[in-house]
Amino acid sequence: MRKTKMMKSISRMYEGMQLDEEQVFRKAKLLLVIYRDVVWTSIKEVNYVKEVCTAYYSNDLSLALTYLNDFAPTERKEDFMEKVSGIFETKWMIDLIDTAMIKIYDYHHNGKLYHEILSKCYITAYTMTEGEMLEALCMERSNFYIKKKEAIKLFGIALWGYALPRYQELLIENNEYTVHSNSYFY
Repeated sequence: MRKTKMMKSISRMYEGMQLDEEQVFRKAKLLLVIYRDVVWTSIKEVNYVKEVCTAYYSNDLSLALTYLNDFAPTERKEDFMEKVSGIFETKWMIDLIDTAMIKIYDYHHNGKLYHEILSKCYITAYTMTEGEMLEALCMERSNFYIKKKEAIKLFGIALWGYALPRYQELLIENNEYTVHSNSYFY
């Protein structure tokens, strides 16, 4: 398969960021493939947690969370916290993917098209058939698959080259701030 001008440009970006192009491509594609199911499961978990709070504690979710934190029996609290913890871990994943998708959208060369391809293939709530995607994007099949591969590779750069390092910096800054803030109390 011949390498497009854009694919060569993407490969240079991988080299510049010292990222393994094929490994990141495989990880990016896998993450995109599971994204829709993760979001669906997350929504299901959030609804379950809300139902449990409403049914057992109160119609006010914040009051229920306070109650669970302060007064709930240990067994129930641990089960509930495990569910809540899973939700927040999923939220971080969704935030990272959203950050990468915004970066793709803003990309200077076909960014909106790449964003649209990824959205239709992996992100939107409902799966589209290949025919529906081709019609919605006004593309021929062969061009669609070339652009889709470029989009996934660009997503890999946006996630592993931009979003993850940015979030890691924020975590380090927050930890340093917390350490420095706490040192004043000693």
